[in-house]
Amino acid sequence: MKHVIRLTLMSAALVAFALPVIAQDPSGTPVTGESIKDRKENQQDRIANGVKSGELTAGETSNLEKKESSLNQEERDMRKLDNGKLTTADKTTLNQQQNQVSKQIYQDKHNSAVQTTNPKSEVGKRAENQQDRIAQGIKSGQLTAGEAAHLENNEKKINQEVRTDRQANGGKLTPQEKAQVNRQQNRESRKIYRDKHNARHQ
Repeated sequence: MKHVIRLTLMSAALVAFALPVIAQDPSGTPVTGESIKDRKENQQDRIANGVKSGELTAGETSNLEKKESSLNQEERDMRKLDNGKLTTADKTTLNQQQNQVSKQIYQDKHNSAVQTTNPKSEVGKRAENQQDRIAQGIKSGQLTAGEAAHLENNEKKINQEVRTDRQANGGKLTPQEKAQVNRQQNRESRKIYRDKHNARHQ
């Protein structure tokens, strides 16, 4: 009898180890992933969709991508220590951290801060176009998390400058301010192009 119980317990333990890692998204629905790579791709797709839809601001996206970039670096460091592989403990640690980023993505996409997706001004339309290009680069893997974080940080600074200028001028931009923002967006546009066409990819 003891032998049967022991065998049953060992079988249950083996089944538990054989199951894929299971996470929970903020809505409480179980999310399964066969690999850390699948999980990262899923997170990047969610971020890209949030950028495209305007649910994520440039600042929120920059913050999320910095976290993703840090996780990617941590994974590379872990693999260096184990001949290119991840231990079970490594996978558990990375999965827990991805759970935290997943919750942050959900919270950021469902808060009141949004990026305008149908701007009326020329400056706003230019900013929206840049966001669409960044979103496409995140989704396609042409932009790494680090590159996306840097680009979105630049966009955040430009957006802040536009808001400050508008507040100082009764909600409008002077021709000089428009020209200045346009020059900054030109630089950002070239940076987006270079980052999307270099050898690095997600």
